[in-house]
Amino acid sequence: MNMNIISKYLQFLRKSNNYTQDDLAKELGISRQAISKWETGTTMPNLEVLLKISKLYDITINDILEPRIQQQRISDFEQISTISEKELKEVLEQFDTNSLVTALMGASPETNSFCEGLFPNIDFEMIRKNIGRIKIETVEDMQNQIVAMINLHMVDKEF
Repeated sequence: MNMNIISKYLQFLRKSNNYTQDDLAKELGISRQAISKWETGTTMPNLEVLLKISKLYDITINDILEPRIQQQRISDFEQISTISEKELKEVLEQFDTNSLVTALMGASPETNSFCEGLFPNIDFEMIRKNIGRIKIETVEDMQNQIVAMINLHMVDKEF
């Protein structure tokens, strides 16, 4: 469960259903500030509110907590170099350094070089050594989270 993806997805759901934060707050019987905190990833809705959100948008709670983002832009981590550097850096900055390095552990040398060029102040080699051996499933999961965030970022820009 990635808080960044969930927060962006909650914002996407609200916007795509033509709700302002105030409108949604009134609909759910909560404060606008609560909506803002969810959308910035500061807090998560409690179970009762998640149920209200799922009914409102006609989706399951699981759809909210593990969103399946349509592939708008890329379908594979190796395609991240097709994204503009500015946009990619904006998305990647939402992940901590260890998460980014973990994702890159399963990427091609070209993709590693491309991403390392975006963050010249990060010592990628040292972080790789500190992480050590890691399961391929963990690498794939992190890659999938980054791909989902890129695609969600693209969908969100449309609204």
